[in-house]
Amino acid sequence: MSKEIEEGLELKLDFTKLKKIAACPEDVIPAVAQDADTGEVLIVGYANRLALETAVKEKMATFWSTSRNELWIKGKTSGDFLELVDVLVNCEQNSLVYRVKPVGKGACHTKNPDGTPRRGCYYRRIKIKDGNMEGLEFLA
Repeated sequence: MSKEIEEGLELKLDFTKLKKIAACPEDVIPAVAQDADTGEVLIVGYANRLALETAVKEKMATFWSTSRNELWIKGKTSGDFLELVDVLVNCEQNSLVYRVKPVGKGACHTKNPDGTPRRGCYYRRIKIKDGNMEGLEFLA
């Protein structure tokens, strides 16, 4: 990812993401990591059967990295784990919610200006003025 996409305030949504997911050789479904205490959405990723089985076994949010085509146990390299509390399944059984307790400094791979990991991946919002989108702004 480019620094401008991850850190900037220009709106550059990747509307091609699902095409990229469809090209992934693994069968995956969306998996949302949600703070079990606050309800805050921390991460949206994808899980295949191996990721879900690993999450349950290890008691840590686990995803299938569609860009690297590999198992991704959140926090394995950073130390910022998401301890699995439970797993919710939607009515059509085609998406998951990992209810988690964050262990560490944050859940996002990006960092605040002071160098600490951001709590979650949703740290900006679309700035809207007079019904028009005018870029992004950081949440307070």
